[in-house]
Amino acid sequence: MRAAIFNPYLDTLGGGERYTVVFAKVLANKGYTVNLEWKNNKIKSILESRFGIDLDGINIVESIKKGDGYDLCFWVVDGSIPMLHARNNILHFQVPFHDVGGRSLLNKMKLFRINKIVCNSAFTKKFIDKEYGVNSVVIYPPVDTLSIKPKRKENMILYVGRFSQILQEKGHELLIKSFKKMCADGLADWKLVLAGGAEVGVGDYLGRLHNLAKDYPVEIVESPDFKTLKDLYGKAKIYWSGSGYGVNEERNPEKVEHFGITVVEAMTAGAVPVVCNAGGYKEIVKDGKNGFLWEKPGLLIKKTEDLIKKGSQIHKIALVAKKSAEKYSQEVFTKNIETILN
Repeated sequence: MRAAIFNPYLDTLGGGERYTVVFAKVLANKGYTVNLEWKNNKIKSILESRFGIDLDGINIVESIKKGDGYDLCFWVVDGSIPMLHARNNILHFQVPFHDVGGRSLLNKMKLFRINKIVCNSAFTKKFIDKEYGVNSVVIYPPVDTLSIKPKRKENMILYVGRFSQILQEKGHELLIKSFKKMCADGLADWKLVLAGGAEVGVGDYLGRLHNLAKDYPVEIVESPDFKTLKDLYGKAKIYWSGSGYGVNEERNPEKVEHFGITVVEAMTAGAVPVVCNAGGYKEIVKDGKNGFLWEKPGLLIKKTEDLIKKGSQIHKIALVAKKSAEKYSQEVFTKNIETILN
């Protein structure tokens, strides 16, 4: 059996790209010959380093010809619907596209060739179903809950997210300003670490962040490999995110986190999430139970300071967070993929 995989965003190395390569790996493990479309073969080692996944058995090819001649085609959508030609065609939406003419006659004809439509969250599904007039299936992204583990914890607040400014405002500046405010209020012996990809769409953004963080215990880690990320997750006590703050998610759903895989990775490592009450985060974090949600920066600071003051609460909620992250394991993901393949 032959499978074709297409993702136009592979070089952004984000959560959606990890979703794609794990899907490819699941197919390879089931006996498929898997071809992944990209312009050059160098992407393979880059993906392996960033995600810690052995892509042996997955071939990089210049074109999958929209699935022509394949038994299965998995296609990550950029908003437009492709005319796919495999025997079994799966569309995957990572972004809650809207106002793109999804119900056009041409799209309806193309969708006739699609066997299954998969979204990465219920948040994404809500917009996709409305825009394209479909009934998609939610399969949450896979998290490596086996190798990401708690370590000896440090007084560290962590955020992991691309430094790109292409689609979403990840909120790095808001986090630095909030941390500086906490330092001014008397916080001592804590540090803030911001880690993420810096390959695409960065410009002078990193320079601005370095200037904003100057003279404060703030570390910026550019394009970490998976080993480095696991180490950071393992040591962090608290996980922050400001992604989606200030965005009207009904009008601009693409500008908030569509799922939030790094939040789950942090929870797996026993870090307590304190994240913006927006987008896919609301599906992951139950306020006051396995983490905290906030609407204003003042609440981000207050909830974090309360956590730090009640040291035992961090440990208690971290245990709940780690347990709740198990529903996003690669084992669960594999079972869900097998279900739609059957």
